[in-house]
Amino acid sequence: MATVILARHGRTSANATGVLAGRTPGIQLDEVGVEQATRAAERLDGLALSAAFTSPLERCKQTSAILLRGTSLKARVERGLNECDYGTWSGQPMKKLVKEDLWKVIQAHPAGVRFPGGESMAEMSARSIAAIRDRDVQVTAEHGDAAVWLAVAHGDVIKAILADALGMHLDAFQRIVVDPASLSVIRYSPTRSFVLAMNTHEGSLAHLAAQTEKPDEKLGGGTGPGRG
Repeated sequence: MATVILARHGRTSANATGVLAGRTPGIQLDEVGVEQATRAAERLDGLALSAAFTSPLERCKQTSAILLRGTSLKARVERGLNECDYGTWSGQPMKKLVKEDLWKVIQAHPAGVRFPGGESMAEMSARSIAAIRDRDVQVTAEHGDAAVWLAVAHGDVIKAILADALGMHLDAFQRIVVDPASLSVIRYSPTRSFVLAMNTHEGSLAHLAAQTEKPDEKLGGGTGPGRG
């Protein structure tokens, strides 16, 4: 199967001021977020991406445009990668939300949480995982097993996708950290998924274009990048 690079959008004014943006319209990258995305783009130099998809929200579209700058690709919108619908919590300051009783449940039992007027964490997890897995099958069919593709999304969405790839229950996904403009990498196979990187900020990913090892055939740690 193909290899997917999961990129979180760069920092926004909402991130910087401690506001839960959710699907609030008009939230864009701030100056720091643009710099973060630019540095992430440098890590993709030398890597020919086969396809790219993005959440429909502006901050992800902005990030994908920066990541794809200098290439012929344009990210296609994948609504399954949209931010969690936080309902009435959207646009609220975090310092207020952490005082809500529901906040403790979100941290301890996210699989049982439904946001007031919004969706449940389980629904967010299911549709984002389905979107990534379906697109991976599509990219593999169109471009082959050696293809590498990009998906730009949000923190909770990427955490849910990584938790699934690691075989973790959604209740454990708060153990995963996904920073703004971080890059994580997953390779799926017919029998399991392989997490090649999580929440990374440094280092070229160009080696992903020249993988020679088949994950299902690795024993122990394998031979590593460039030593197939």
